[in-house]
Amino acid sequence: MSAITTTSSFASAGDAARAAELRRVKALATLVLAGTLALFVAAKTLLHVHPVFGFVAAFAEAATIGGLADWYAVVALFRRPLGLPIPHTAIIQANQHRIADKLGEFIEVHFLEAAPVEAKLRQVDFASFIADWLSDRKRSEDLARFLLRLLPEAISASETSGLKTFITRRVMTQLQSINLAPLAAGTLRAFIGEGRHQGLLDDLLRAVHGALTQADTMTAIRAKIRDELPTLLKLYRADAFLVKKIVASATAFFDDVRNDLNHPFRGEFDRMMLTFVDKLSSDPSYADRIDSLKRDLLARPEIGDLTKNIWSNMQSFIERSASGETHVLQHHLANVFVEAGAALASDPEMRAEINQGLVAVLRSFIADQKSGVSSFIADQVKAWDMGQLITLIEINIGKDLQYIRFNGSLIGGLAGLALYTIEFLLRWL
Repeated sequence: MSAITTTSSFASAGDAARAAELRRVKALATLVLAGTLALFVAAKTLLHVHPVFGFVAAFAEAATIGGLADWYAVVALFRRPLGLPIPHTAIIQANQHRIADKLGEFIEVHFLEAAPVEAKLRQVDFASFIADWLSDRKRSEDLARFLLRLLPEAISASETSGLKTFITRRVMTQLQSINLAPLAAGTLRAFIGEGRHQGLLDDLLRAVHGALTQADTMTAIRAKIRDELPTLLKLYRADAFLVKKIVASATAFFDDVRNDLNHPFRGEFDRMMLTFVDKLSSDPSYADRIDSLKRDLLARPEIGDLTKNIWSNMQSFIERSASGETHVLQHHLANVFVEAGAALASDPEMRAEINQGLVAVLRSFIADQKSGVSSFIADQVKAWDMGQLITLIEINIGKDLQYIRFNGSLIGGLAGLALYTIEFLLRWL
């Protein structure tokens, strides 16, 4: 059934017309053969009337033989003439497997070689096709919708297959292997180089000032001072006076620092921060402390709970997006695809790199699979129903083959006439 389907798929809408034309040409070729045979018989019968009928008979005889020979050749190519088991006939059917192997080998050698394949691949602008495809809003939305439908199943499969656990372990391993001290030192050095630490200083001063001026803080400071003062000074409420002076002095100092960008305290803060960065990048004890803090933090159960909550929320959000309950993710994903297409269309260097990469990948893939392609083609040809295939071949090229019969009759007749003329001349010499 599969073989019938395969060959039947070759048929086209014009096959019926071609089949009718083939029948017409076949009938005409047969009439020509019958006509030359009848002419031969008639000329032989009238040979005694006039010598010219000898020339006619010679032409008709050779034309008949030539027509018969070419009829035999054309028929023998596809089937056995008159159904007789004549050797070397039904050539295509008898050599189906050999033809299949040679066809596969021919395609492998002449079509799938590295040089012609690479030359053909380089003619294709894959990146521009991708860019144009992604730039189309509807296509990008369809792609985003398709991917969202696959994501819930992919996430469920990752949970049941252990992929989630594997990814979590790999992430934790990578986090454990990160050396935070140089990373933190580099980040802080860039932070200081941009002057952003001065803003941090201003925030700290405001925070300290706010905490210092709170009633509870002032009460605690006053109680501490009162405990340290002699009894005589307590009677004069010196503690209250000292607290007010301390807060006033601190407030004035904080205001001076915040309002003066060249205040000496800011320079001291710079030196303190840079000294800390230097120690952080060079002192092993700092690195050990940060590493220990990192390990303790990653080992806390709250991190595992946080990871589970993030995964659960992400899964729920993706499921709602896939079901159409929310279109936020689909909208953003489609925007990403459209923007990627536009960016790719405007970046010839990126397109050239993508094309080069795809050519390399496809060239390697075809080189690895070309023997398999050859075997596949050979197996398909071997599985074809040769009867139906031959019928289709005849429909498409049989008309041209039938003209061989016309040519055979004509050439044969002329050759016979020439030979008879030479014989006639030799008899009269």
